[in-house]
Amino acid sequence: MKALPTSLLGLLAATSLYAGAPFLTDDPEPVDFHHWEITASSTIEHDAEGTGGTLGSVEVDYGPVKNVQLHIIAPLAFSEPGGAAHTAGYGDTEVGVKYRFLEETDSHPEAAIFPTVELPTGSSARGLGNGKAQFFLPLWLQKSFGHWTTYGGGGYWFHPGNGNRNFWDEGLLLQNQVTKTVAIGGEIFHQGAQTKDGHPTTRLNFGVVWDLNERYHLLASAGPVVQGPRGYQAYLGWLITLGPPEH
Repeated sequence: MKALPTSLLGLLAATSLYAGAPFLTDDPEPVDFHHWEITASSTIEHDAEGTGGTLGSVEVDYGPVKNVQLHIIAPLAFSEPGGAAHTAGYGDTEVGVKYRFLEETDSHPEAAIFPTVELPTGSSARGLGNGKAQFFLPLWLQKSFGHWTTYGGGGYWFHPGNGNRNFWDEGLLLQNQVTKTVAIGGEIFHQGAQTKDGHPTTRLNFGVVWDLNERYHLLASAGPVVQGPRGYQAYLGWLITLGPPEH
């Protein structure tokens, strides 16, 4: 079985493809105290080297204490390298903890760290995982101005494995709350070369968050790769929020 090209494997195994769903860039805001967020989603990434993504994944986030979020993603991955057969199976599991150490005020943004680990639960031989544990250490910032919100930042990936190299991720997003229930946004996201003979990529992405009610939310985004092998990525998710009623 031909392995998934590194440009696609990097999104399946070396990054959390949609960190701050539906966007690639994450935000520093944790899940509310004693609340849950459960997201079912599918993703696709395509370029000249092939196609990969997740047929479905489940992300669970929980706020055990104020300003702290526990996080896990369990994905069903797929890969279809150019000229090779389609393969699918369980991918690499992501676990992490988000800690917001600075809350937003009129004079400064909020800030959080969000270290994550990609556990090598997916088959690297079948192009569904990296084969070794990876670690991501990012810093995320956010500031709001009326109906506008901007957030961004980045971090460093420890990406072990033969032929692999450590690299940086950086992203910046601008989002507008168009109505009480609909927000739209656009971002630019850059990722360093993940292998010794690899290349960096830069992506544009545009998305929408639609709050159907207090519990159910529709998430979607799509955009092109503008640096590196030309292609596109897309995301579709269904978010359920659970927790005690607000007083």
